[in-house]
Amino acid sequence: MFLLKKLIAALILPPAGPVLLAFVGLWLARTRSHRWRRAGLWLTSLSLLGLIVLSLPIVGNALMMPLEPLPPITAVQLKQVQAIVILGGGTYANAPEYGGDTAVSATLERLRYGAILAKKSGLPLLLSAGAPYGGRAESDSMREVLERDFGVKVRWVETLSRDTAENARLSAKMLKAAGINRVALVSHAWHLPRAIPLFEHEGLRVIAAPTGFSTISPSLVENLIPNGEGFSTSRVALREYLGQIYNRIKGKL
Repeated sequence: MFLLKKLIAALILPPAGPVLLAFVGLWLARTRSHRWRRAGLWLTSLSLLGLIVLSLPIVGNALMMPLEPLPPITAVQLKQVQAIVILGGGTYANAPEYGGDTAVSATLERLRYGAILAKKSGLPLLLSAGAPYGGRAESDSMREVLERDFGVKVRWVETLSRDTAENARLSAKMLKAAGINRVALVSHAWHLPRAIPLFEHEGLRVIAAPTGFSTISPSLVENLIPNGEGFSTSRVALREYLGQIYNRIKGKL
């Protein structure tokens, strides 16, 4: 089921989704019907134009901002929790300079902020991320980075989860066994609106500790020039919207 979800998402999201639609449009454009040829050309043009539009940083930020309604955690809120949970954000696989798998840049953003909160509060840390595609569990790499590079000890390491729902279920089991039910959840600002309900569904009281907020460049020109970063931001936002839709449908089922 996990791999099927990933495959379907890959086919829907850009770049594969728009490219597949463009191919459908080209196929229609080869038919004998004038109406279908015209529709095919329009479909191909709109699909390719969509890829360009999604590459605009201003579009990526516009898609991302509604996903980031939660403010940074406050000192008062931090005192209300019993532990800090940091979710993984991906693995830098086979990193030659580190001699193996380590935390990717998105994960490092979360680890850095989680380390700051842990040092401020003295609260214990739980790391949650498995190895959905095999290899070293991401949370093991996360612990290595926190303890070696940030000087922060980790109390719990959850290594079996493959997605956010499993992050929540397996982390809650470990935390409840230690008598903990109030946590600060560290992840990207766009991810927490989907992650928090999953953790709350497992019986935890959660306070958001978002990091990695989307920011807008002061340069209007930079915001209006298509680039890979803009496309990546758009894709992450669309993937998150798709994840929210999936959770709502699953909840109703």
